[in-house]
Amino acid sequence: MFGDDFLAAKGYSIEPAPSASTCRFPDGAQFRVEIPSVEGPKVLAAVVDSAEAVGLTVNRVSQGSGAMLLTSAEIRDMAEMGEEHGIEVSLFTGPRQEYDIGNHSRALDGASLAGQQRSVRQLRYALEDVARAVELGIRSFLIADIGLLSVLHDLQAAGDLPAEVVWKVSVMQAPSNPASLRVIADLGASTANIPSDTSLHELAEFRSSSAIPLDLYVESPDAMAGVVRGQEMSELIRVGSPLYVKFGLRNSRPLYPSGEHLVEEASTIAREKVHRATVALEWLQRLAPELVQSKPGAVGLGVPITAASWFPNGG
Repeated sequence: MFGDDFLAAKGYSIEPAPSASTCRFPDGAQFRVEIPSVEGPKVLAAVVDSAEAVGLTVNRVSQGSGAMLLTSAEIRDMAEMGEEHGIEVSLFTGPRQEYDIGNHSRALDGASLAGQQRSVRQLRYALEDVARAVELGIRSFLIADIGLLSVLHDLQAAGDLPAEVVWKVSVMQAPSNPASLRVIADLGASTANIPSDTSLHELAEFRSSSAIPLDLYVESPDAMAGVVRGQEMSELIRVGSPLYVKFGLRNSRPLYPSGEHLVEEASTIAREKVHRATVALEWLQRLAPELVQSKPGAVGLGVPITAASWFPNGG
C-alpha cells in the first residue's frame, strides 16, 4: 500500500491484521454486496437501475419496514425483479414490538425489544407473514427474535417451509460476542448481522466461532453508530469472509415504516447507497483486486422463485 514504506521509515507501525479467513461462500467467493432499507418495488427499481448504470453487482437487498406492510402485488413485483436480476430479496418479518400497542420497546431502555415478536399472537402473525411472502416467491427473511427463528427453523426442517429459504438475523438481534453468534447459528440462522462498530480483531473472533456468512455495515445509518469505513473493506473481507458488506447511509433520515409518502426520498437514499458501494469497490480494486465477489444468482443466495408454487402443508 502506498505510504507503508515511508511510515515504516519514520518509525510508525500498524498493528498486524488478524489472519485471513479461509471460509468462503458456496461458490468460492469471499464477499457479496447488500443494499439495505429497500422499502418496496419502486426503491428496488432505483437500486437496479443505479447499479446497472455503474456496473455494480448487487447480490442482496433487504427491506426493514416489514413484509406485512406490502401488498401482495408489491411483494410479487419485488420477487420478480429479484429473480430477473439474480438478487436475493430479504423482507423483514412482522409484526414486531416497535409497532405494537405496548410502550416498552419505545422507551429509552427498551430499544432491544423493538424487533421481537410480543406474545403468541404476534408469533402467529409472523408465521403467516412468512407463509404469505413465500407463496409470492420470496426466499429470504430478516429475523430479530430468537424464538421466531427457532420456530421457523423447525418448520423448515419438517418440510413445512421450502429448504432454500434463507433466515437472515437482523442487526436488531446482532450478537455481541462469538458465543452468542454460535447460539444463533445453532438455532438455524443462515446468515447473521454483527454490530457495525466491530473491529478487525473482533471480526476475527466472530469468524473463529462459526462458518456462517456474516453481515456487516461498511457504512451504517446514524442510529447504528454512523460508521463510514469503505476504504477498510478489503481488510474486513479478508478477515471476515464469507462476508456480506452492507451499505447504509449516514446522515439520512429514518425510513421505517416506509410507504408512498417517502418513496422518492427512499429511492434517492438507495441510489446514494449504490454510489457509496461503488466508491468502496474502487478502494477494494486499488488495495486488493484479488478478492472475489459472487455473481448474480450465486448458489446460497435466497433469490426469489416466482414460478414454483408453494403453500403451507402442500395445501
